[in-house]
Amino acid sequence: MLIETERLILRPFIENDVADAFEYLHEPMVHCFEDMRVNTLVEAKSAVLERAEDGEYYCAIVLKENVKVIGEIFAHPEGDEHHGENCDTFSPCWMLNSAYHGKGYAYEAAKAYFDFLFNEKGARRLYAYTEDYNVASQKLCEKLGMRQEGFYLEFISFVNDENGNPIYENTYEYAILKKEWEQNKK
Repeated sequence: MLIETERLILRPFIENDVADAFEYLHEPMVHCFEDMRVNTLVEAKSAVLERAEDGEYYCAIVLKENVKVIGEIFAHPEGDEHHGENCDTFSPCWMLNSAYHGKGYAYEAAKAYFDFLFNEKGARRLYAYTEDYNVASQKLCEKLGMRQEGFYLEFISFVNDENGNPIYENTYEYAILKKEWEQNKK
């Protein structure tokens, strides 16, 4: 799978991506990515190889100008074909190296990836969760045409306080249907 935009390439991870991936995986910007945190290049290599195995839905976000991996975007189909569900709902996640924030790369990558999910993978509905303090991600969801569907108080915990107690996140849910995506493109 290969998706090209004006400035980016979305492609499966390869082993040569280890150093670039380490840059953003060693200090995730938001708590929901804490379980992806790596502390060494060896751990980064393992993470990259794991992502490479899932090349159908897991994409490195690569700058065309210098072939640098600046982040990742991924989603998997949800549902259960055995119980009548079509596996046509996806929950995309994105993570970008903080050195590349504010340049429109996340929007460019997500827009192309949403097109891929809707038009190539048969998505009917996409939804995303974002923490109440992650205003940039909320704005990205809105710019992509997603609507806020919910706000969950103390929804989930990814980290603990100094006493080992969970710190619960307040979380927004955004979503968009394929028909809304198509309408927004007109």
